[in-house]
Amino acid sequence: MKLERTWPIENGMNKEAITIRPLHIDDYETVLSWSKDDLFCSANGWELNRNEEELYEWWNRCVHNKAANFIRMGIEFDGELIGYADLAKIEGHSAEIGIAIGDSSIWGKGIGYHATLRLMNYATSKLGITDFIAETHETNIRSRKMLQNQGFVETSRIGSEEYMGEKSQLIQYKLTKNA
Repeated sequence: MKLERTWPIENGMNKEAITIRPLHIDDYETVLSWSKDDLFCSANGWELNRNEEELYEWWNRCVHNKAANFIRMGIEFDGELIGYADLAKIEGHSAEIGIAIGDSSIWGKGIGYHATLRLMNYATSKLGITDFIAETHETNIRSRKMLQNQGFVETSRIGSEEYMGEKSQLIQYKLTKNA
């Protein structure tokens, strides 16, 4: 399912239209549409042509997650689920953040930037998290630029993995926010 709307993010967008909210099992049809987007799957390590039953079971586990050190929330724009945002490795005042925008046709519009800000604000105000770490691939220029624009500082280059069909160096970042 491709979104037909115009995404006025970069210039003059209503940034308040981007929200972070709990996941719902009813979001499954949207998640299923992401699984049919080869570019999204390649960028996020999703298997292409994923089995729909397995995907539903995975989404059900995401919705009903009970892990103390991991939170996955939905990213909405104008009331529509467009991705998900993660807080992982939550320990004390620290967490790793990550986001995925489901429809690759809306990448590069600033949605991820504002969704990440919302996620960090939530983590700081509700969970007391002040130290954020993130990791991205060297070849994921959009993600690197987004993190740097938010004030993340590169801390290391450890490891590599496949990204978009090619092996890519992993880059680690950190940001400390005032509570």
